[in-house]
This record gives sequence, structure tokens and C-alpha cells, in this order.
Amino acid sequence: MIPGARLILLGRQGAGKGTQCVRLSRHFVVPHISTGDMLRAAVREGTELGIMAKQVMDQGNLVGDEIMVGIVRERLSQADAVGRGYILDGFPRTVPQAVALDDITSQLPLDAVLDLDVPREMVLERLSARRVCRDCGTNYVASGTEKSPWICEVCGGDVMHRDDDTPAAIDHRLDLYEQQTSPLIEYYREQGRLVVIDGVATPDEVFRRLTSAVDSMRRPS
Repeated sequence: MIPGARLILLGRQGAGKGTQCVRLSRHFVVPHISTGDMLRAAVREGTELGIMAKQVMDQGNLVGDEIMVGIVRERLSQADAVGRGYILDGFPRTVPQAVALDDITSQLPLDAVLDLDVPREMVLERLSARRVCRDCGTNYVASGTEKSPWICEVCGGDVMHRDDDTPAAIDHRLDLYEQQTSPLIEYYREQGRLVVIDGVATPDEVFRRLTSAVDSMRRPS
């Protein structure tokens, strides 16, 4: 394993991206940059951006390109991302965001764009059962046998059903993905930078597929 990589992991929400991003960040020794986590932190802190983002996210919509590009531009300019690389999780979501990212990374181009492919029906099932710790953000899967209140094993916070994980909101987000984010697949495919990874397998097997793809596309250091 060679440390360092500049990656994007695409895929429907609920495809297991978050967990795989964490594993990839540890494997390649790079920061995991989750725009979703950055936005939720702003919501918790009640910043101006957080208030604006909460209104959009509670409706199951996507935050606008201008805000997201600004957040990512600032984060990728920090020393750890410049020096080691990163894995982007949740960005880009639209072709205009991808074009802006190409400009941001013109001096240090991406090594690989990975698309974690999981069928929509499976994503719906996973997200409907998802629960999250209100304090630390750890994800859980509900089985129906949990104690109430449900306490997080990591930090002791309350495990909740997210407001935007209702069936209607999930369907809406997936529709938005198909309309706005799916064109990214063609954008990166036409440039020869896309690798589609079958996400229907054990987590360890999916991780092996991801790291093998990165190793095959990594730019010489």
C-alpha cells in the first residue's frame, strides 16, 4: 500500500459510501472529506450556513452549487489535503460542481473517480432502517428489537431516526440523485476517469474492489 491518493467516491446515499470512505481514508492515509458531515456540523452549531442548509436538507433537497463549491475549495486548500490527498464523499453532486472541482484540482489532479453501484431498492431498504447518533453521527441499523431510549455505544448519545430519513424524503433524494447526480457518471466516463464498483457484496469484498481500482489508476508520484 502506497500512502496518498486523490479520490471521489460517487453512489446513491445508503450504498455504504460513508463506511467505505472511512476505510479508504485510513488505508491511503488521507483525510475523509464529507460535505454532509460539514453541513450537519454547521446545522448543529447554528451558523448562518447551517440555518440555510437545514431548511433545504429537511425538505430532502440538495444544497446549492455555489455554497458547496466554496466549502470544498476552502477545505482542499488546507495542508493535509494538499500534502497527502483526500477522499471526497458527497461532492461533486452535479456536473457544474464537477467542472468547478476540475478547476480547483488543476494543479493536483484526481487519481480516480469511483462509482459505488447499489440498486435503488436495496438503498431504500437500508435507509429506512438507518438510525444515527445525535451527538457523534455514528450510524446504526434498526432491527425493531432495540431498547428505548437507544443509547450510542460510541459516545452515549441518543440514537435517533433522522428527520430526512422518512420514506417520502428518501424517495425524493433518490429522484434528485437520478436527475442531477447521475449525469456525473457520463461526465467522468467520457473523460476515462470513471471506475464502476459493484457494491453488492460483503463490506470487505467491496473494500478490496475499491482499493484495487485506486491502485490501478493512481498517478505516478
